[in-house]
Amino acid sequence: MLRTILRLVFTAAIATGLLAITSRAAEPQVIDLWPEGVPGLRADAAPEIVKNDRVYNVHTPSLTYYPVPAGIANGTAVIMCSGGGYVRLAISVEGMGAVKWLNPLGVSVFIIKYRLHEYGHPAPLRDVLRAVRLVRSRAAEFGLDPNRIGVAGSSAGGHLAACSGTLFNEPIGKTGAALDAVSARPDFLILEYPVITMKAPYAHAGSVKSLLGEHPTQEALDLLSVNERVTKDTPPTFIVATQEDKTVPVENALLFYQALRAANVSVEMHLYSNGPHGFGFRKDLGPTSDWPKRGEEWLSSRGLLPVPTGK
Repeated sequence: MLRTILRLVFTAAIATGLLAITSRAAEPQVIDLWPEGVPGLRADAAPEIVKNDRVYNVHTPSLTYYPVPAGIANGTAVIMCSGGGYVRLAISVEGMGAVKWLNPLGVSVFIIKYRLHEYGHPAPLRDVLRAVRLVRSRAAEFGLDPNRIGVAGSSAGGHLAACSGTLFNEPIGKTGAALDAVSARPDFLILEYPVITMKAPYAHAGSVKSLLGEHPTQEALDLLSVNERVTKDTPPTFIVATQEDKTVPVENALLFYQALRAANVSVEMHLYSNGPHGFGFRKDLGPTSDWPKRGEEWLSSRGLLPVPTGK
């Protein structure tokens, strides 16, 4: 009963403005990430809450699926990781912003509600990799191409998205479930003002503490400084960030860009002068506000926005 109530609260919180996307869009669907039981679920889990449009105390990870009408659906999907420093999830701002941007392009969106500082590493990594595996395993049911499933993320959610693109084969990202046999590698990444490194001088201290605790081991810092985990198998990536960001230094984006270039992975990056951290889909930032158009062009150039059959 409690899980049902929390699910209804969560769905209502992130559905604000959904009807503005299209009156023909199907209702969002909440999908449990761990129907067999959340691995490592805390016995003392505090109630999940929504405060100031942010979700706190996540203990039951899920996906909220926003499909697009069959007439414009093109088979591409994005799993969206909202930011919040691994303390909260800015679902209504960044998650719904992604829905409003991508659904009209024919792209289905799955907003992931992942575990946070109450669990720390490796829970968020396991949640996002389970999300990729789940969506890919059910691609036919959702009308998706299993080879066009991307992960997007903003701020700390950008770090989690980058983790999905670099740590998809890590043993620690598996739990022994049958779905572990499905590939967790995203086909592309979209990173907005991402946290990338866990190391000074450019680390976002709050994300490091929330994910790894007060005294992280060097091994953990190395593993989750994802610029150091890039290989030739890391997916093609689109990055957007600003010089004005005072929360997550722009050097995070630069570090990931440089690592991708060194590994000969296709990457496109747009760096803007103006725009505070968390600018998301704001319309009042001049050229910075046009970044979704640049993202659309990038998706199109990679064949991720094909014209639906019959159009």
